[in-house]
Amino acid sequence: MRTIDFYFDPISPYAALAFERLPEALAGRSVAVRYVPILFGAMLKSLEHKGPAEIPGKRDWTYRQVLWQGHRMGIPLDLPAAHPFNPLGLLRLLWATADAGRTPGRYAVERVLRHVWRGGEDAADPARLAALTADLAPRRDPASDEVKAAVREATDAAIARGVFGVPTMGVDDKLFWGLDAIDMLTGYLDGDAWFDGPGWAAAAALPAGVRRG
Repeated sequence: MRTIDFYFDPISPYAALAFERLPEALAGRSVAVRYVPILFGAMLKSLEHKGPAEIPGKRDWTYRQVLWQGHRMGIPLDLPAAHPFNPLGLLRLLWATADAGRTPGRYAVERVLRHVWRGGEDAADPARLAALTADLAPRRDPASDEVKAAVREATDAAIARGVFGVPTMGVDDKLFWGLDAIDMLTGYLDGDAWFDGPGWAAAAALPAGVRRG
């Protein structure tokens, strides 16, 4: 059985849609998914890059596109009352649901993502977060130093692996970024010969800053 690391931040609507689509996309394949919550904002800072919601025009397009994609995929998706928002409380809650050294389970991830992306409410509202915490009954204290460290360590490890956006799915030595990369991921899992040919290696062979075409 192969393991797929699903790197995500609940602030990302693309991560929410990818999460919902994964079970169907991976059906019939011998794989296990590890859900790895990371702080997208810290990743962007390390790369000196802005998030889509911080760029005028791109922000509006992102919201329209994800709502369209959810519509086409038959997956309910509602924009939260405020976005972007600070996801740290949700990230810490996720890590607190898991024992030390383990990652959160699918149920906890589903609850958190749907907390954000269904209903159109304020994802960071303290009362809603308190209710969600009570429902999930975390094994550890979300405010503890060990849980805070788990968020930092997971984010740092993702950056060190080469992750630059969410969602990203990592398997073997390869990373697949974005909702639209799921088909590429399943092609790799199914042994598509393209990955052993010039296709995968083509971009890496180009000098930095060089474009073809």
